[in-house]
Order: sequence, then C-alpha cells, then structure tokens
Amino acid sequence: MVIIMKQRHIRTRLTLTLIGLTCVLLLAVMLAFNIAVRSYIRSRVSTRLDEVTQTVSEDRRRGNPEQREDGEDKRFEGKPDRMTGAEYSAAVLAEDGSLVTVLQGDRSAAEALADYAQSHSLSVGTQSEVVSLDGGTYTVSIMEDSKEAGNQLLIYADVTSITIFTRQVNVILLIIILAAVLLCILLSRRFARSFAAPVQTLSDFAADIGSGKLEQRELDFRDMEFRQLAESMNRMVEELNQSKQKQETFFQNVSHELRTPLTSIRGNAEGIVYGVIEPQAASKVILSESDKLGGMVEDILYLSRMGKGRPEGKAEPIDIREVLSLCVSEQRTEAEKKAIRFDFDFDEDPVLLPIREQDAQRLFGNLISNAVRYANAAVRLHCHAGDGTLTVRVADDGPGVAEEDLPHVFERFYKGKDGRHGIGLAIAQSVAETCNGTLRVWNDGGAVFEAAFPTEKE
Repeated sequence: MVIIMKQRHIRTRLTLTLIGLTCVLLLAVMLAFNIAVRSYIRSRVSTRLDEVTQTVSEDRRRGNPEQREDGEDKRFEGKPDRMTGAEYSAAVLAEDGSLVTVLQGDRSAAEALADYAQSHSLSVGTQSEVVSLDGGTYTVSIMEDSKEAGNQLLIYADVTSITIFTRQVNVILLIIILAAVLLCILLSRRFARSFAAPVQTLSDFAADIGSGKLEQRELDFRDMEFRQLAESMNRMVEELNQSKQKQETFFQNVSHELRTPLTSIRGNAEGIVYGVIEPQAASKVILSESDKLGGMVEDILYLSRMGKGRPEGKAEPIDIREVLSLCVSEQRTEAEKKAIRFDFDFDEDPVLLPIREQDAQRLFGNLISNAVRYANAAVRLHCHAGDGTLTVRVADDGPGVAEEDLPHVFERFYKGKDGRHGIGLAIAQSVAETCNGTLRVWNDGGAVFEAAFPTEKE
C-alpha cells in the first residue's frame, strides 16, 4: 500500500515552522513568567499573611495597646507591601461566619469575604486561600479569635493590583506573540522566495537533463550549497555527453566490426552459389570469419555483463601463477610461429587472488596474446605478492604503444596498429576493476602492462 503524503510548498513549510517555533518559545516565556510571579506572590503574601495573623492575634489577646507594659503601640496597620503592593486587612467573624467587626480595611470587602467564607464553608485553619470576587482578588487565612471564644479572625490581603499587573504583562506578551507571528510570516516569505527560486531553477535543469537536453548552464547562486549542486549537475551533463558519445562510437564500431566478417561470409557464400569460388576454400573462409564473429559477439556479451556488475559464479582464491602458465600454453603455438620465447619471474610460493578463474583467464589471456602479437623475440611475465599488493606484469620487446594511443588503449573498439577488434584490453580493464584492482600501461623497451590488486598483509 502506497501512502501519499500531503504536499506543501517550501514557503508554507518554512512559515509554519517559524511561526510554530516562535509561538512555542514566547508561550513558554509567558508560562514561565506566570509561574514565577504566582510562586513569588504566593510565597511573599503567605509569609506576610502569617506575620499579620500573629500580630493581630497577639493584639487581640493583650487588649488595648495603651495598657501594655512596654508602652509601645504594636497595633497592626494595613500598610501595602512594597514588593507586591498587597494591602493586608483583618476582621472578626462570628461562629456562624457572619461579620462581627472590621479591625482594619474596607468593610464592603470584609462583608463580601465573610459571605464567601459562609457559602464555601471556609473554617478555622484555612491558610492562604485565594479568593476571586467581583471587587478583586484576595488571599485569605482564618484562625480562632484569641480574645472572644467562638469568634474567628479573618485575615486577608488584597492582591488585586499585582493580579492586574500580571494580566497586563500577559496581554503585552500576547501582543508580542502576534507581532512575532506577523514578522515570521514576512521573513519566511522572503526567505522562502530566495530559497525556492534556486531550487526551481535546479529542478528545471534536472528536468531538461531527464528529457535528454544535455546542455550545461551557467548558474550563479549566492548560497554555496546551491552553487556546488549546480557544478555537480554540470559535471554530470558533461559525463553524460561523454557517455553518449562513447555509446554512439561503440555502436558505430560494433556495426563496422560485425559488417566486415558478415560481408566476407556473404561474399564467399554467394561465390559458392554461383560457382565462381571453389567451395572448399570458401568454406574455410566462412568458418574462419564465423569463428571471428562468434568470438567478437562473446566478448561483447562478456564485456556487457562485467559492465553491469553481474559476474556469474563465486570468486575463490586461485594461484595466479597457474593461470598465467595456462594462458602461456594457449599462446605457445602462435609464439613458436614467430620464434618468441617466454621469460618467467614468479614467486616460489603460491600467489593467491580471490577471482573467478574465467575472469582471470580473460584478463591475463588478453594481455599475453596482445604481447605475443607485438613482440619481436621475447615476452616477460612477472608475478609477485608483497606489502599488501599483488602485481602481475606482462611486457614485450616490440615497438611499444604509440604515445597518441596510450590514453585510449583501454577504450572499447579502439584499435592500435595490427589490432583485432579493440575489445580485449577493455575486457581486461573491466575485470581488474571488478576485483578492486588497476590496470595501466607504459613503454619501456616495448609495451608493459601491469595489473595490481590489493591483498591482506601478512
């Protein structure tokens, strides 16, 4: 089951992301502010309320302050708290909760709080209860009256001013949030426009490449990432053009190489039909050209399989010395015709390489047959393993590779002087690369081909 995700423009995603982050941060600041302010007010007011309660209770128990022995007036005065702005007041309630008298503060507020205490069953022992009335917000504590048995002392603090201040700050923060949201919308639209334009340009470029329009573009972006992507896409276009050119050249060469033996076969077959060519001689030509054609088709198919990275069979460690000896045996007859000798420089111990035997024979067989074709008197073979590298070198004493041909000897269907169909060395390089190796060529008294493969150090 394919899940189709809802698609959105980059501009929308950036806007929503920025708005979300801004709102979360500012709301977190608002929440932290409210928690901090309320905690401080509760702590400050509760502490002060306890002090006022003790003072009022002591005054009630001692009676008129003028009768005290120390002569000091300690009567509670409801002065506002400098830190919170809260005003502290006191009143006496009857046992049933009705208001008896107001010791300090506004009577209407005391009556409203007395009614609230009755309706909400607030009793002795209530500590720092927050009460919200139409007239304001109060923090209330209730305790027994130390002067009149059965009565209750209602001590309360008017925290309306600090509550209003907190609400005003919250309103300001909300306004800031709205302003930030608007700013995020403006900035995100501008940023998204500057971001989406290069993406759209590169997207159009990619679409042209996909449609086969392989033309490089001069793109200049302010952002380094876009510039690097544009450069990569231009390099890709260049490589695709090269690959396309190689493919066209490949098909042209294949057509030419196939046409030559097919023309020979057709000509000799027609000669037999019309009786102008001796059948036995023509049959030999047909068989020879058919073998050549079959070998070329087999090489093309093998090269195609190697290019797709789908070799058949499992790579097992084999002794490369034995493979080289087998390849030399296959070329012995041709070498004897030209009086060419083979010189061997092999390690005494087995030289093992994980490779399919068929691939190894293709690789080294092509190198040796190529050396035999161009050698004057000798072909030198070197096989050595050490320092984490396995090296096989095949050298001849022929004229060497022309300097202008050196960069192209491993290209498909590139034929040097006296070459066959230009696939053998391409196959050799493909096999070497499949085994994580390298294949290179240079001139040193003749052509020297060297295949090197990484091995585990002992």
